Amino acid sequence: MELTRRSLVVYGLLLAVWVMVLGWQVEEHLRVKEAAKTDLRNRSKEIANTLSAILRVVRFRGGAIPPERLDPVLNELVHGRTNELVKSSELITIALLDANNTPLFVAGRPLDAQREEQLFESGEHWGERSVTLVNPIILDVTNTFIPPPLSEVTNRMGEASEALRRVPPPEPPGSPGSQVTETPKYRNTPPPPPGGPDARPQEGRGRSRRPPWMVGLDEKEIKLLIEKRTLHGLLLTMSTEGLEAAATRDWWLRTIIMMLTTVAALGSGLAWRNLAKSSELQLRLVRASELNTHLKEMNLAAAGLAHETRNPLNIIRGLAQMISKQSGTPEETQKKSREIVCEADKVAAQLNEFINYSRPREVRRARLALGSIVNEVVRTLNYDLEEKKISLQVKGEQLSIEADEQLLRQALFNLLLNAIQAVEGNGEIQIVAEKRNATEAWLDVRDNGPGVPPDRRTEIFKPYFTTQPKGTGLGLAVVQQIVLAHGWEVECLPNEPRGAVFRITHLKLAG
Repeated sequence: MELTRRSLVVYGLLLAVWVMVLGWQVEEHLRVKEAAKTDLRNRSKEIANTLSAILRVVRFRGGAIPPERLDPVLNELVHGRTNELVKSSELITIALLDANNTPLFVAGRPLDAQREEQLFESGEHWGERSVTLVNPIILDVTNTFIPPPLSEVTNRMGEASEALRRVPPPEPPGSPGSQVTETPKYRNTPPPPPGGPDARPQEGRGRSRRPPWMVGLDEKEIKLLIEKRTLHGLLLTMSTEGLEAAATRDWWLRTIIMMLTTVAALGSGLAWRNLAKSSELQLRLVRASELNTHLKEMNLAAAGLAHETRNPLNIIRGLAQMISKQSGTPEETQKKSREIVCEADKVAAQLNEFINYSRPREVRRARLALGSIVNEVVRTLNYDLEEKKISLQVKGEQLSIEADEQLLRQALFNLLLNAIQAVEGNGEIQIVAEKRNATEAWLDVRDNGPGVPPDRRTEIFKPYFTTQPKGTGLGLAVVQQIVLAHGWEVECLPNEPRGAVFRITHLKLAG
């Protein structure tokens, strides 16, 4: 069935709707995935706010936060399972950064040394199963710094002790090289503690003790160390397994929706195809009904015409035949009389053809073996086939169809007679019947005659149009009439390499 403009428009609209739904689902999936990423970012901000509050609590006066106090708190924040915030965020790593985004303290999974420099270049890095966010928010912790680890302080204290051991002891008073220590000007001023300004003061003196990380450092070095280890940023590494799982579930849901949309689009297309096919069949039936009504009217007129024409024609034929048989009639008159009889017979034959064409076709369907009908028609025309030495082959499947036996036999007779008249001596004719699908079949009558020009392939089915010198022009018209009465179709196609094919389609197979 050829696609009409209306069918193309409907199929185009269905395709456009299908593409729009698919695009919409893909866009919604991307939106859901982006929303999950945004939710992960928001949770990172909540963790940063919680961490800011923790840092304000654990820092000492002056802003120092010893690593030994941070370690249990941050590890509990990373590995703890009692906090709902930790459960939902799936926190992997926490790193406190200085002004150069260098880690001052790391809790949780260690950072990848190969990617550490790359991670600190920008604010967000998405990996296969994790995301690293640098400075998700500005920490609300001012003047906070992290002293060096205890290992560094212990090493520095050991170096200071070793330097003190290398200093020679003071000589006793009065010995050579000894110096007289002046008595302080004020008796109430205490002497400096032994070991320098960094030595531990005695208890009860009212002077505060210096933290261990200041051991061995002067004021300038302490200031530089504080500036270097001041907290400026935060790095969070969070698992994206929950995000990927949610995205996967959403994608499966979208996939199901897209599959249902595809099935709906295909179903709508098939429904429209069936509707268009049914409409076409109904249109053919309406045309056949109109044609049948018209033919009934023509039948009445043809019956009257035949009655009014046959009587005078028989009288003329009888008189001419009587004149031709009289003994005293000249030879020329007898010859003319015989010609009158022949022409009267031709007129009578054409009149019978017209009456046959104008007769209404009442189809009485029955289960028929198509091969048997074809063989009977071939035997009827066997004399014409032998006269022209035509090779005829019957091919195809043995099919059973629903049709009117008399009308089907007449249609096949006209098609086969038309093929015999078209081919020359020693020609070839083939009759082929095949299934088109589970409910329909088609029948071909093929010949290797001169064929039919493309501009005449539709006109040859019109009444009184013929390409044969002795044809009446009603044979193929009767075939089309019978085909339409059954709800079938007939068409003329080219045969390769030469000749014509008359194909009857939509033959209904018998159930």
